[in-house]
Amino acid sequence: MKQGRVACYGALHDVMLINDKIQLADGRIVAEKDVVWLPPIEANTVFVLGLNYADHASEISFSPPKEPLVFLKGPNTLIGHNAYTRRPDDAQFMHYECELAVVIGKTARTVNLEEAYDYVKGYTVANDYVIRDYLENYYRPNLMAKNRDTLTPIGPWFVPKEDVQDPMNLKLRTYVNGNLTQEGTTKDMVFDIPYLIAYLSSFMTLNENDIILTGTPKGTVHVYEGDEVITEVEGIGSLRSTIKSDTFFARI
Repeated sequence: MKQGRVACYGALHDVMLINDKIQLADGRIVAEKDVVWLPPIEANTVFVLGLNYADHASEISFSPPKEPLVFLKGPNTLIGHNAYTRRPDDAQFMHYECELAVVIGKTARTVNLEEAYDYVKGYTVANDYVIRDYLENYYRPNLMAKNRDTLTPIGPWFVPKEDVQDPMNLKLRTYVNGNLTQEGTTKDMVFDIPYLIAYLSSFMTLNENDIILTGTPKGTVHVYEGDEVITEVEGIGSLRSTIKSDTFFARI
């Protein structure tokens, strides 16, 4: 069952998708135009994988890494479905990254591969925008490139792991202004979900509601002010964001 979080009627609500309708926990049905979407999970630590699809690594002229290339993302970056993402006026090279997001369900330390899925709560969709103008180098995406406010839409739905038959065989697609620009599959990850959980938990403790953004396949193109970007993961959901300028954000 797809679950989410919204603001409406002056309060925050947990919601479910029932017969293609948004239903509040008290049973009321609400229209999408009447809600503000929040990230479906109140995230703790967010881990982000770089170059975790070989085809994406090659399209930006890098070889796949020998071990997971991981960095952290602050909660300030996360926004919900249908929200606005800020594109700095001086940016030249900003692109989306459609990603399957894995939500950890319980404390994990030194997890083995065979038991890794026992520590997964479920999945959602993320769009890990990057502004490459500010990139120091491929190994250390700096704060300005990846950790800017509003740079990571996530949601709209959280899907429990029991409802996802094979997370390593899901199609990913991105549409910019209605045009299909990116298409791939999670089976092409360099490091799969069990490996990532085992790897991270080998040297640090993972906690409930930590999130792992698992990387993006090839097909990233630059986006500009006014573009509508939809990233979708098969069976998980479609996530929409709109690119806005510094000038727009200065007015709100």
